Amino acid sequence: MRTDSVDSPVVGAAPGTAKHFRQGTHRTVSPEETLERVRRLMPVLGITRIANVTGLDTVGIPVVMVTRPNARSLAVSQGKGLTLAAAKASGLMESVEGYHAEHITLPLKLATYNELRFRTPVVDVAGLPRLSVSLFHPNWRMLWVEGVDLLGGGPLWLPFDLVHTDFTLPLPTGSGAFLMSSNGLASGNHVLEATLHGLCEVVERDASALWHARGEKGQAGTRLDLTTVNDSACREVLETYARAGVAVGVWETTSDVGVPAFTCYIVDQERESLRPVAVAGGMGCHPSRGVALLRALTEAAQSRLTRICGARDDLHRKAYEEAREGVEADRLRTRLREEKPVRRFQEAPHQDASTLEDDLGWVLVKLRMAGVAQVVAVELTKPELGIPVVRVVVPGLEPTHEAPGYVPGPRAQRIMRGDAS
Repeated sequence: MRTDSVDSPVVGAAPGTAKHFRQGTHRTVSPEETLERVRRLMPVLGITRIANVTGLDTVGIPVVMVTRPNARSLAVSQGKGLTLAAAKASGLMESVEGYHAEHITLPLKLATYNELRFRTPVVDVAGLPRLSVSLFHPNWRMLWVEGVDLLGGGPLWLPFDLVHTDFTLPLPTGSGAFLMSSNGLASGNHVLEATLHGLCEVVERDASALWHARGEKGQAGTRLDLTTVNDSACREVLETYARAGVAVGVWETTSDVGVPAFTCYIVDQERESLRPVAVAGGMGCHPSRGVALLRALTEAAQSRLTRICGARDDLHRKAYEEAREGVEADRLRTRLREEKPVRRFQEAPHQDASTLEDDLGWVLVKLRMAGVAQVVAVELTKPELGIPVVRVVVPGLEPTHEAPGYVPGPRAQRIMRGDAS
């Protein structure tokens, strides 16, 4: 399990896992097959419905919300895609992975870092995302869970805070040291599919945090010229936005890691005083630049509809007040008019292998070349359910920069000081 050999980089993975579905995403099976397989488990997982909310907006890109009322984190998940079936599969699988991370039954260890590091391999805690009010110190007793180092090939123990999403009170013993979020949590039709998805999300959040650290002036040279986009699925979505009167701005956020990543922001072309809709954004990362861009474009539509339907339990009232005021929307319209698109789509990195092993191996090599020493995967799959779920943690990469308590890491701090581009 090393990056110089990409055969079976995850325990239990069979070599040569082909990507049979390639319409806007790379999967082993079609969204319809995923739905057929997972839908029967909805009662077991506490999922009560999949609601098509596409018609609540004027755009028309398929978006759904999936409801799990007794969730221990978010009770509503969203899904998006080129088709309604793809959106349903996306939302359903997001809810599935949330359930798995809330109900972890893996063996845990209660120990301090100093107690553990002399007895067993431990993750590089210095590279993990801290809270601004972090309580961590080497003698802080906390829970740990075992993962697998995809670069080194052996077991690694890491803080349980970075793996679970059970946010009910009281929190587990020793909580409060590291940033808890869903970053790197992913499900899939195959364990490799889930691992690649989770890893790309971690790289995406890192790239986004570094891009935001540049400030608007530093971001200007990264804006994508949308006329250069030659991916058919992306062109279809861009044309859908245009027909709906929605302005689109895309910036390439690919970091020093070298895996293609994009950020997209959308806003009504003209101010709608009777129907103010907030600026919405989306991010995407994938070895294929087409898939990465499409994820950013469709996630922006999902984010916009999430605001409109108002069902997600982590949206604050302030977000709606800001939308009504329209200041952010006007600012984005001005930016889209005045900031010149300079980046060509074809300049973004690109990898489109025939198997998941090759794609995952390519990303791992990129991370190693960027100086990353550990990539930890914790498999959360429940044998009785049979849906692959994985949590990926990469020490040294930036977490979600918008999370409460986020503290910029060394790479982001260098950019903020102007020491790196």
